[in-house]
Amino acid sequence: MASTDTTTKAKADDLAGLEAGLDALDAVTTHRTPVREVLLKKVLPPLTAVALVLLVWQVLVSLKITDETKLPALSAVWDSLSDMWLKGTLLDVIWTSVSRGLLGFLLALAIGTPLGLLVARVKLVRAAIGPILQGLQSLPSVAWVPPAVLWFGLNDAMMFTVILLGAVPSIANGLVAGIDQIPPLYLRAGRTLGATGLRGAWHVIMPGALPGYVAGLKQGWAFSWRSLMAAEIIASSPDLGLGLGQLLENGRNNIDLPGVFLAIILILVVGIAIDLLIFSPAERWVLRSRGLLVKS
Repeated sequence: MASTDTTTKAKADDLAGLEAGLDALDAVTTHRTPVREVLLKKVLPPLTAVALVLLVWQVLVSLKITDETKLPALSAVWDSLSDMWLKGTLLDVIWTSVSRGLLGFLLALAIGTPLGLLVARVKLVRAAIGPILQGLQSLPSVAWVPPAVLWFGLNDAMMFTVILLGAVPSIANGLVAGIDQIPPLYLRAGRTLGATGLRGAWHVIMPGALPGYVAGLKQGWAFSWRSLMAAEIIASSPDLGLGLGQLLENGRNNIDLPGVFLAIILILVVGIAIDLLIFSPAERWVLRSRGLLVKS
């Protein structure tokens, strides 16, 4: 009898130890990264790279290795920036493009998300539309500007059309890729628990596809911004207002090289800022919530 009790107790101890081990594996230790470490590892490297690029730029101009008609001095670009700021046009130009880009992206999100769900879950639709979405994603956005101008004229509808045709395929394909990576067991468990149709899409499919979906959103924003810049550069009209793309084109028409480089820098800075402020935090949140990002 004592031997039986001892054996039972040993099994209980083993089971308790196994459960403790599994709990330890499931538990992900997270802690906030010190501000100093964030500055050293995430902020300092890109700032250093930018400083080196500016240094090389200034050296090339100062030593007259390149002509200023091909590469303007940093001071000239700064003067162009200061002039726009003093005139009060800088923020207006940036906001014109940013507001268009964000609104166009939201429209692409509203169209691309249900389209991605449909393509991923309906085999006939996937066979019919899937290859087309892949082809559209590889088509340069600038190719849509001429037909969009002919369809709608020089107005915001043309701009949004170009943005949608550039961003919707990326968002839809990202969601399709995320859904394809969901383990079939999760889908079967959801159906068993009654999560079918829209409930299944909301509670099972979208959460399971979130990493691929967020990646598609990041790429969709990049395509939205690129498409908008292409449309603004090619299509110009007083009714459209002055955006960053048109600022770049005006610099070319006026042979204003500092203005051209200023427009390029502003386009780059705005695109990166939107990604860093919106999409990168969303991506880190998704990874952290799944235990894939230990440090924040």
